[in-house]
Amino acid sequence: MSLFTRNLTFQSNELGKDVSIMLTFNGAMEGLYEDFFPVVWKVSKFGKTGSYSAKATYTSQLAFSKPQVEDGNIIDAATCVKINNSEKTTLTEANEVYQFSAPKAGTTGVLQAVNSTGAVQDIAVGFMSKGQLMPTPALYFNGVGDGSHVTAKFTPILCAYITSDYQETAILRGAIDTPAIWSRNLAELSPSTTWSLTRDAASGKYTITQV
Repeated sequence: MSLFTRNLTFQSNELGKDVSIMLTFNGAMEGLYEDFFPVVWKVSKFGKTGSYSAKATYTSQLAFSKPQVEDGNIIDAATCVKINNSEKTTLTEANEVYQFSAPKAGTTGVLQAVNSTGAVQDIAVGFMSKGQLMPTPALYFNGVGDGSHVTAKFTPILCAYITSDYQETAILRGAIDTPAIWSRNLAELSPSTTWSLTRDAASGKYTITQV
């Protein structure tokens, strides 16, 4: 599949309650919360009264990175490499400088990163937007042993939650307590879409529908 960009706008009007929407890529994936963990992408606040809007842009160029983690959040990356499906790369270290090798043909349908640094490492899978030096992390693999490899089959299924318990770049170590109110495979959307957040005053239920 060729590279694509998805521009999403979430909006509300007279919502009736102050809420936060959290966006993360935690659709059904084998090994989720066991072998790897999703990372919070966006957190946007929508007010009780008036009109609000929040934008999110996803680009399908994937990348591996060596993340820097602090207090359960990915704060930066030491190095990264762009990668496509069916390619693999190797992470090495020399004189405390880490580097991913140029990707080459790998296993069909997945991304792979081999740890050849001589020590346990953390590795993340994310996506690169135009002009970005480092990728936005989406999935986090911790404790990857020397000689071991990360295998990821990343499908951009974005989920939205009403919750104020998390911040952007936080690593989600377990399933979210509240159910997702919205989920879409971004590959199946139009390049630009607008979504309306509403709240049923009687039930308190939130819904997101396309405008």
